[in-house]
Amino acid sequence: MTRLPLILLPGLLCDGALWAHQSRYLGEVADIGVADLTHHDSVAAMADAVLESAPPRFAVAGLSMGGYVALEIARRAPDRVIKLALLDTNARADTDEQRRRRRGLMALANQGEFRGVTPRLLPMLIHPSRTEEEALTGIVMGMAERVGKDAFLRQQTAIMGRPDSRGDLPGIASPTLVLCGRQDALSTLEMHVEMADLIPRARLAVIEECGHLATLERPFAATALMRDWLVYS
Repeated sequence: MTRLPLILLPGLLCDGALWAHQSRYLGEVADIGVADLTHHDSVAAMADAVLESAPPRFAVAGLSMGGYVALEIARRAPDRVIKLALLDTNARADTDEQRRRRRGLMALANQGEFRGVTPRLLPMLIHPSRTEEEALTGIVMGMAERVGKDAFLRQQTAIMGRPDSRGDLPGIASPTLVLCGRQDALSTLEMHVEMADLIPRARLAVIEECGHLATLERPFAATALMRDWLVYS
């Protein structure tokens, strides 16, 4: 079987650990690489960096902030994107209230309280029933520590400056998986329905009892859905 090149794009304060299960179990059908999205402070610059090192044509999957970058890649190089997966993300720009909250977290980080950022975010990131699961929360906290304060500030700046992509969705021609946890508190199910309705070749998949980090919270379900997208879409 010819393996499809697949680029995985992490979310805010995330690294390859976000995609550990998929990287392990999709290797039979995909040649997988995880992008480093820690060096730039705009979604456009992140997308350009990914495209610069990517193969001529590839599949791309992004979760949360990674989804914003995936949409930018699809906008900039539609002929290079064979398949697209948008996980726990949305196509809208930040609201004023969201920008206000981000600036508050950035201020905490700049005041030397970066380690306090992730505990503040945990209830929004994972299903409420799992916030005491040390195996899961430890992965999330570990990723945040590895990404670090400076990259966190750059990523938040990039997220706040991203465009509204909804007008571009009807032009996406790639087979697209739109996947979310039903209890995602940051990128709601309604936002995913909106994207799936606007993208012509989209399939909506909803994982039950799952929050914002579907690939970590329900790895077997996320991997199975992504395998189906890679092999059959």
